[in-house]
Amino acid sequence: MLVNCSNCRTPLQLPAGAKAIRCALCHAVTHIAEPRNVPPSPYSNGAPPANPLQYSPSVPSAHGSKRALIVGISYKYSRYQLKGCINDAKCMKFLLMNKFQFPESSILMLTGNFDSTLWYFLKVGFFEERDPLRLPTKQNMRMAMFWLVQGCKSGDSLVFHYSGHGSQQRDYTGEEVDGYDETLCPVDFETQGMLVDNELNATLVRPLPRGVKLHCIIDACHSGTALDLPFLCKFNSYGQFAWEDHRPRSGAWKGTGGGDAFSFSGCDDGQTSADTSALSKVTSTGAMTYCFIQAIEHGHKTYGSVLNGMRQAIRNANTSSGGIGGGGVTTLIGMLLTGGSVAGGLTQEPQLTSANLFDINMPFTL
Repeated sequence: MLVNCSNCRTPLQLPAGAKAIRCALCHAVTHIAEPRNVPPSPYSNGAPPANPLQYSPSVPSAHGSKRALIVGISYKYSRYQLKGCINDAKCMKFLLMNKFQFPESSILMLTGNFDSTLWYFLKVGFFEERDPLRLPTKQNMRMAMFWLVQGCKSGDSLVFHYSGHGSQQRDYTGEEVDGYDETLCPVDFETQGMLVDNELNATLVRPLPRGVKLHCIIDACHSGTALDLPFLCKFNSYGQFAWEDHRPRSGAWKGTGGGDAFSFSGCDDGQTSADTSALSKVTSTGAMTYCFIQAIEHGHKTYGSVLNGMRQAIRNANTSSGGIGGGGVTTLIGMLLTGGSVAGGLTQEPQLTSANLFDINMPFTL
């Protein structure tokens, strides 16, 4: 259950039976006198809370018209550990600042470099007060996403980058054609659960007003439609693009409030994404993040050419090395079955989805 902080109105996750909760942002204590005073979950009606994350000195304030949230999770000291996600986060921040002029003060980083003691506290449900906002927990990711879209206006450019585990879970609403929702895995997903595509759509996509652009770069397994955007770009054998309609048969609205939302993802919903050193030859990275940055640096200037550049780089790596090995696959199933990383060849094809139909030869910029 979520309850708004009595001071800054930040949504806080209330443990079952708790009578009070301390806000990690402003440190105010909110007392719960009676159960009827606890407001319903902001997701009970599929919409984000009326009072999302308020700015505080520990959170970057919006600077100009550019704002970014970057999440990289290593799952260190667990059987799900990944090697390249923190590298991905650092490289994406460098790209945004140096290629697209995002001020450092407008970039919020949630990364998962934990020591063993802190990992223990996370596993048992307690948190140390060491910059708590920067931990990529489920609640912190929720608050950060609220921050990203809060108060956005025409002309703003928003970016959400995620590098970590992705998964799927059964869809009981009938909205998904394949019967599965796509999910992202916060560092505390074992106790707090995963972030489902329906919530990501409600939080990041639907609030966008006309004139705002959101770009999401999702480097995770099963991430093709992780934002539940209505349209998926496919290429035929002649290299021509065509849009597939992925709007739910139920008629549920998955678009924006007039703005534009685009998502580059690491693979199709049924595929896995690599955490590998085969591409950089130096250190581990997410294959998708590395190829996205490489496509930008190689001068690809349209949405279609960026997508093609990413796909070609992965094909070339598979051809030259006999498969993208040298690392693991960012899938929970693979980690559970093998007890570690999954080496060898990998088939992944980056995807592009959008809230609106558009010409993919349109210039790409953030």
